[in-house]
Amino acid sequence: MKANRSMPAAAVVPILTYPDVREAVAWLSAAFGFAERIRIGENHRAQMRCGDGALIVADVAKDRRPPRPGEVTHAVMVRVDDVRAHCEKARAHGARILLEPVDFEFGERQYQAEDLAGHHWTFSETLDDVAPETWGGEPVI
Repeated sequence: MKANRSMPAAAVVPILTYPDVREAVAWLSAAFGFAERIRIGENHRAQMRCGDGALIVADVAKDRRPPRPGEVTHAVMVRVDDVRAHCEKARAHGARILLEPVDFEFGERQYQAEDLAGHHWTFSETLDDVAPETWGGEPVI
């Protein structure tokens, strides 16, 4: 891929809609440790870094809406170094913790949270390199 300073370098970049872009950027920075990369208008869009990944925070417009209560249409998974510490920081900033940190047989410790606009997030910490066949996974490549 060619580099473009106006575009995140990540191959997959979710675009999530929030009622207030500036409030969402501040909250995502404080609660999840993301960092604003580019601001596009005062309350239109923002590009954010999260580790070596990225996301775009978008405003409500036309058919773009934040999640509705009681519906889950998507979730975003982010890898972090310390799930327990990340969970406590998110909780301290008002994230609703949907699943406390759990160690899974596939070598990951994960927790799930809901942010200020109802988006669902899974944060995952690698504990060990585990062959998928040991827990029922089936590699296809």
